[in-house]
Amino acid sequence: MYYKKLLFAVMALTFGAISAQQRIPEVEALLQKMTLEEKIGQLNLLTPGGGVATGEVVSKNVEAKIKAGEVGGLFGVAGPDKVRVAQELAVKKSRLGIPLLIGSDVIHGYKTTYPIPLGLASSWDMDLVQQAAQMAAKEATADGINWNFSPMVDIARDPRWGRIAEGAGEDPYLGSKIAEASVKGYQGDDLAAAHTMLACVKHFALYGAAEAGRDYHSVDMSKIKMFNQYLPPYKAAVDAGVASVMSSFNDIDGIPATGNKWLLTDLLRNRWDFKGFVVSDYTSLNEMIPHGLGDLQAVSALALNAGLDMDMVGEGFLTTLKKSLEEGKVTEEAITNACRRILEAKYVSGLFDNPYRYLDSKRPAKDILTKENRALARTLAAHSFVLLKNENNILPLQKNKKIALVGPLADSRNNMLGTWAPTGDVSLAVTILEGFKNVAPNATIQYAKGANISDDEEFAKHVNVFGPRIEIDERSPEVMVDEAVELAKNADVVVAVVGEATEMTGEAASRTDISIPESQKILIRALVATGKPVALVLMSGRPLTIPDELGLPVAILQVWHPGVEAGNAIADVVFGDYNPSGKLTVTWPRNVGQIPIYYSAKNTGRPAPENDEFQKFRSNYLDSPNSPLLPFGYGLSYTNFEYSNLKLDKTSIGQGESISATVTVTNTGNYDGEEVVQLYLKDEVRSITPPKRELKGFRKILLKKGESKEVTITLSPDDLKFYNSQLDFVAEPGEFQVFVGTNSDAQLSKSFVLN
Repeated sequence: MYYKKLLFAVMALTFGAISAQQRIPEVEALLQKMTLEEKIGQLNLLTPGGGVATGEVVSKNVEAKIKAGEVGGLFGVAGPDKVRVAQELAVKKSRLGIPLLIGSDVIHGYKTTYPIPLGLASSWDMDLVQQAAQMAAKEATADGINWNFSPMVDIARDPRWGRIAEGAGEDPYLGSKIAEASVKGYQGDDLAAAHTMLACVKHFALYGAAEAGRDYHSVDMSKIKMFNQYLPPYKAAVDAGVASVMSSFNDIDGIPATGNKWLLTDLLRNRWDFKGFVVSDYTSLNEMIPHGLGDLQAVSALALNAGLDMDMVGEGFLTTLKKSLEEGKVTEEAITNACRRILEAKYVSGLFDNPYRYLDSKRPAKDILTKENRALARTLAAHSFVLLKNENNILPLQKNKKIALVGPLADSRNNMLGTWAPTGDVSLAVTILEGFKNVAPNATIQYAKGANISDDEEFAKHVNVFGPRIEIDERSPEVMVDEAVELAKNADVVVAVVGEATEMTGEAASRTDISIPESQKILIRALVATGKPVALVLMSGRPLTIPDELGLPVAILQVWHPGVEAGNAIADVVFGDYNPSGKLTVTWPRNVGQIPIYYSAKNTGRPAPENDEFQKFRSNYLDSPNSPLLPFGYGLSYTNFEYSNLKLDKTSIGQGESISATVTVTNTGNYDGEEVVQLYLKDEVRSITPPKRELKGFRKILLKKGESKEVTITLSPDDLKFYNSQLDFVAEPGEFQVFVGTNSDAQLSKSFVLN
């Protein structure tokens, strides 16, 4: 009885609230019984292989190691029956019967996949983000998984980097809100509940700033840039009580994150007071060897001393820590502390109370891929789409038209789920062709492929490592284009589904050319040349360089990779059953030469004119404007919104005081619609150079056609603060300018003074 009372007392706290003064007696008693080898065994995370989506190493002799107490957790195992076999090996066959953590990469849904994270972030809807994570947790735990390697919160400002698809975009404020909502969705308020799971924020840290947008590459930046622009989402996850943190592949100040004591101990534990455990990324401990930091024993000792608790797959801890202890290179206290943190995670998950808590064989049929879950996935997808252009109000389409549906992604089931969906089933995905027929049964819909995703066979081979994402048709490109053009000529309107295949983004999918492949460009130009109205449905896992396409007389709906309900959700928006409300969370460049480009850049001492007019000896290009193709926060609607009457409730405030901005927003168009009201702040003068403006608040509102609403956004004292050159979090007296509007180029402004 005492045990259960203590369990629920711990559960009343967030995971991060466990302190040295609140040690769990059962964990401390267990530690006293453990041998050194058993403690080291808890630091070992293995995968038996099968469906693992990243890394080349697969663990060997897993069953024997579990029985010997040499495994703390597994991943790559799912299903109540399969997980039960593994858990029984640990509980019944090892000396101390310590249960296993069972992990998985549930990045954007489990079986019911929803939009890639970059797409979901474009909804700017924190309630939906939290609901999505809750659904993912419910499905994954139904399959025996109790630990999720998500959320990925890396700030990314280089769309060449394939893993930009996995995060929330370029902005630390929005990224922090999404990190918080995701952690709350996965973990809920009771980690011992059967429908919640341990979250793992990743990749700590700065992984999204890999040089040249090339995956796994080096990162080098100042501490001021780290603290103000890249670290906030990780800290938001820690503040939300995230149970675990995953180290990143990159180096920081010349030391890989997995062995970086400043990062994992000085910052994460001492400054941020993180009390959970830290796991390496897939073999990132071993990868410190090619980084140049020593042999396996040396880098394993470095990682443990830095604050790493669990080694994913590489087995460096398992095979070298005992020797390092004998040689005085690590301490038993460090090994014990790492083991303690992993045991505490198992305790708060309720695994010591019931190792089979997540192994109800009835749950998969009841909780996975349900009608309700698929309906939510469809809603999440529709809310993620961003209307980039709507020439002559081509969209929405009437449901009784003759439609030519063309493009290599229009009937491509393999490319609907998006990158990092290893638990999804592509065979269950709804294609766009199917979705159109479902939503508009009275329309006449004729389909032609029109083009290959790419005609480059070598490129296709690189993309197709995990399956046939790019299928190259045996017919000639000219024949396919001609077929599509003939359909277009006989149609009322053309919908062309174009863009990237699933594996053209994601891990190890960096691109130097982020334009639409030439095969599809040729198709688009030919369709427009018919003179028929053309709507482009653009599918991608990153911002693309589309100045040519944006200059054509077309509508463009950006749909990312929407998940299992892709076709239905796209049809919902194309046919007007839902009015698109998404907003970009990454600036779209005109060309790759502008990268990195982001809205919160600083002015220089010689700034270019705001109107993009070229001036010599200013910070600009000879061959391109400075301005982006599409700004951060941008997104159109089928209706129109007007902003007016911006006012502040004060003209000056003192330290520690809040201030509120109120603006009137009016729906002046012909459709009901949602709008994301965005507030940006500029600190006019401070002790370090300020950004031009920073997002500090937003609200998503629904307005009926003709309706007006007053929207108030309040700035808290922390919203005025920044990390100064001493890395103190301060608000300095002076003038601030507030901008409110529909994207980061908002023009309505008012000023106030902080005393």
